[in-house]
Amino acid sequence: MDRGVAEVCDDALLTIGAFAARARLSAKALRLYDRLGLLTPAHVDESTGYRYYRAGQVERARLVALLRRLDMPLARIAEVVHADGDRAAALLDVYWADVEARVAGQRTLVDYLRGRLTERDSDVYGNFVVETVDVPEQVVISETRHLLAHELPAWIGASLGRLEEAARVCGGVTAAPFVAYHSDVSAESDGPAESCVPVADEAAARAWSERRGRAWQTRVRVEPAGRLAYTRITKAQVEYPQILAAFGAVEEWIAAQGLTVTGPCREVYFADWDAAGPEDPVCDVAFPVR
Repeated sequence: MDRGVAEVCDDALLTIGAFAARARLSAKALRLYDRLGLLTPAHVDESTGYRYYRAGQVERARLVALLRRLDMPLARIAEVVHADGDRAAALLDVYWADVEARVAGQRTLVDYLRGRLTERDSDVYGNFVVETVDVPEQVVISETRHLLAHELPAWIGASLGRLEEAARVCGGVTAAPFVAYHSDVSAESDGPAESCVPVADEAAARAWSERRGRAWQTRVRVEPAGRLAYTRITKAQVEYPQILAAFGAVEEWIAAQGLTVTGPCREVYFADWDAAGPEDPVCDVAFPVR
């Protein structure tokens, strides 16, 4: 087609009905996209309120429709369609990585629920390898909160970040950070949970706590030496409630071995969370035992 003719065609105004047919969308969807700023009409008649679109907007309309087929929320679609090519593709990649992580976690949850529904929990727990490890006495700085399950991920990341920063003046981090659960954290129960970072210098840690710790509700304590029964899980499996299967597997193993739980269960975060993929091991679900 002659370039001049193409430009004229792209510049032509179409009624919302004609444009909807060409874009293979409903008029209702176009009105919604307009309200959200995803696809604004080229012209709105002031007297009638009728919307008109240019033929050149069809590509944007179809892009929005395709992104919706990925179940992408409209707010995130707005980010994609308003970005340039490389940035838009990067935003799509981030969204899809989130989807894959969610699906991987849901797959684990389905297996767990299937076992619960058929009263074959042991079949599910058999997917986890449980081992023991001896850990030395540790000085830890910690932060405690009462919170529900949906609040937990954000708080864990933020609190461990604060404590790891504080560890710089406490002789440095000496072992993997962990989160101890002193009571159940769920949709109805608020714990508390305690974020812990092992540090090298107890005196420096106590001095730091006196200076700043109270503002963060932190404390310094000595974690006794002991043995942990644990299973290693992936980033996808950390998602609640999928992680419950890992806790159940360790508890069943402890009972089968005739061991006794001696302290609060915990999640030990030994890997770089941000750099890990959904199937990368990042966490040990553990119970102190004797």
